[in-house]
Amino acid sequence: MRLYITLFLLLFFILIAFIFGSQNHQIITLNYLIARSEITVAEAVSIFSALGFVIGILVTIVWRLVRKGKKALSTPQQ
Repeated sequence: MRLYITLFLLLFFILIAFIFGSQNHQIITLNYLIARSEITVAEAVSIFSALGFVIGILVTIVWRLVRKGKKALSTPQQ
């Protein structure tokens, strides 16, 4: 049940981000350390939503691997 609630909330927030982005066709300027680009708000929302999702998944995977490794080290060896 927890998985379904999480997936529903994830899809809901992604939907809100895309709706927000599609209503804003203004051009914004993103300044990087070595470059600058001009993109629409919709593109920026899409890029940063996807980037946040990928970073969240990676952090979750690393956290679970660390927990699994600690659990394996704490069990007594026969």
